[in-house]
Amino acid sequence: MKPIITFLLLTITTIFQAQTTISGKVLDHKNQSIIGANVYLDGTYDGTSSNEKGEYSFTTSEKGVQTLVISFISFETYTKTANVSSFLNNTIKLREDINTLDAVEINSSSFEAGDNAKVTALKPLDIVTTASALGDVFGAFQTLPGTSNNEEDGRLFVRGGDANETQIFIDGVRVFNPFIATGANLPTRGRFSAFLFKGMSFSTGGYSAEYGQALSGVLALNTIDQPTQEKTDIQLMTVGAGVGNTQIWGKNSFSINTSYINLAPYQNLFANRDEWIKPYESLSGEMVYRHTPNDNGLLKLYASFGKSSLEVVQNNINFDDGYRFGLENNNIYFNGSYKHYLNNGWTVSGGIGYGYDESDIKLQEDKVKDTENSVHFKVKANKKFSNYFKLDFGAEYFITDFNEDYNAQDVGTFKYGFNNQVFGSFAEASVFFSKKLAMKIGVRGENTNVLDEFTVSPRASLAYKSGKSSQVSLAYGQFYQNPAKEYLKFSTDFSSESAAHFIANYQYVKNKQIFRVEGYYKKYNDLIKYDTDFSEPTSIYTNTGSGYAKGIDVFWRDGKNIKNLEYWMSYSYLDTERDYKNYPTQATPNFASKHNVSLVGKYWSEAWKTQFGLAYNFASGRSYTNPNKSGFLNEQTKTYNSVSLNAAYLIDQQKILYFSVNNVLGTENVYGYNYKNEPNVNGVYNRQAIVPNADQFFFIGFFWTISDDKKDNQLDNL
Repeated sequence: MKPIITFLLLTITTIFQAQTTISGKVLDHKNQSIIGANVYLDGTYDGTSSNEKGEYSFTTSEKGVQTLVISFISFETYTKTANVSSFLNNTIKLREDINTLDAVEINSSSFEAGDNAKVTALKPLDIVTTASALGDVFGAFQTLPGTSNNEEDGRLFVRGGDANETQIFIDGVRVFNPFIATGANLPTRGRFSAFLFKGMSFSTGGYSAEYGQALSGVLALNTIDQPTQEKTDIQLMTVGAGVGNTQIWGKNSFSINTSYINLAPYQNLFANRDEWIKPYESLSGEMVYRHTPNDNGLLKLYASFGKSSLEVVQNNINFDDGYRFGLENNNIYFNGSYKHYLNNGWTVSGGIGYGYDESDIKLQEDKVKDTENSVHFKVKANKKFSNYFKLDFGAEYFITDFNEDYNAQDVGTFKYGFNNQVFGSFAEASVFFSKKLAMKIGVRGENTNVLDEFTVSPRASLAYKSGKSSQVSLAYGQFYQNPAKEYLKFSTDFSSESAAHFIANYQYVKNKQIFRVEGYYKKYNDLIKYDTDFSEPTSIYTNTGSGYAKGIDVFWRDGKNIKNLEYWMSYSYLDTERDYKNYPTQATPNFASKHNVSLVGKYWSEAWKTQFGLAYNFASGRSYTNPNKSGFLNEQTKTYNSVSLNAAYLIDQQKILYFSVNNVLGTENVYGYNYKNEPNVNGVYNRQAIVPNADQFFFIGFFWTISDDKKDNQLDNL
């Protein structure tokens, strides 16, 4: 019996002697105790939780090198690998997890549209259900602050910049001709279907060093990675028809859609002010192939084509029989991109874009042929060193070859053109000091072949989380852009145009509500000037132009307070003047409005199975020159007002009947005035208002989706 007792005592003593105590205290970055932190040895059942003082203590029989793990929600998990005997009386400070939803985000001047964005100013569905946009990506973004209403043009005019100052990218690759070709006072649309994109980022200033050759804004579009199911989409519209199909096999998917548009039947039904020799007609299509070779890579190949034509005689005060304009355009665009995630925190990606655009233009009896070939190569790398430091860098190469043949009646044919090559590189670091404070700082360098010039563009932004649901941001950036092709085709004796942006932003986001207010100042230098009425081969060009733009943008979106109603409101105040082109003095350009207001609302009626939409757009008058008075750009047009309505009726889950009317009240909006070249017998220059071809536009469409789950439709959230 005695030997047995002795053996048991020795065994118990050995067990207790083999136990090691692990103890310490868990604090946050403010030295406050963290209660309930999970503390344990990795790969064992040994552990505990911290008490009300942040203290923890437990014993283990493990020996040698072990890994201690301490975790708590909203903080980064702490790990330490060492000899177990060193885990005694340790004081551990946990770092805030800057990847949580309530962490600061660096997004000054950027509006996101996508389901994966932390703050979504527009949703993908908004693009096709905004009443005034008529399904156009760019039309929807024109309801956001920072844009000016230029309905007769259709492109994006951002914070006092003209439309050439905003660039478009798809999957990080430049699109050289993103808009459908058209003529004066005939508004354009984007070439791309809104259904292709999973996310969009519209930056009205202070954007990343990744992007160059844009003085005012960048719209970055990201295509869908992989579709979820096979389906066919059919579209029957008052202006044409379209069909699309998606197929999936293994790690591959392929989507194709095509559409035919012909405005002849519509214009026969509804009166318009111009005489159409050949109403607008187009055939277009898009194709996307996606391949996922493994869980860490994604290949996308995108291609589009478009063929369009029109011929019209426009009423013009200086031409007794009207001004005849004709256009035939062919456009091809290809975009290929690949992204690969490496195991050590690196991400590498690359892309190539090619664009071909050919336009045959008729100007009265003169004929013009423009041909452009453009290529963009890009490589980019990203390294996440930690949750607190990330680095992006890359390089890109642009090639543009532009040629114009101008055949002037009874004079002869003239040839113009240029070949330009731009090499750009960038590096940008994101530094998160805490959940509340973050900074992004970068630099971009560009060498332009045709200008024989090298530019350096510093960019910086700082964001501070001022409250649980709010933050403030500051941003600065220097931006450069080559002169437009309308100048480079005649002369290359230029330097780059430049703009400096200074931005302050406040943002509040909580429970389906977004409020943003942003003030900015933009200084222009080295703008192009010439000494003739129009840009001509014989003009004398200089880079002596300058200007400024300053203002305040306000945005409010609410999807909380009224059941089934979601709406947003935008207001922009813009004070801008320029001395460029043939301006004799600095003045507010005729595309800029001092006040711009947009109100967009969407209401879902369960009883009617219908989504009703309304969009109201207001803009104060724009400047024009009245030659009957002294001065330059000396008067303003009346204010712009337009109310648009739409409705989407769910016939069944996969069939939608859609109706919309723009400017439902028939308001007669004026964009400016044309004056007679010579005064009348009383010495007065007669004038003609520049107005749209028609005050209203009606649209009816039937959209039918055939899919495996019998639930998808082309307005996916209805």
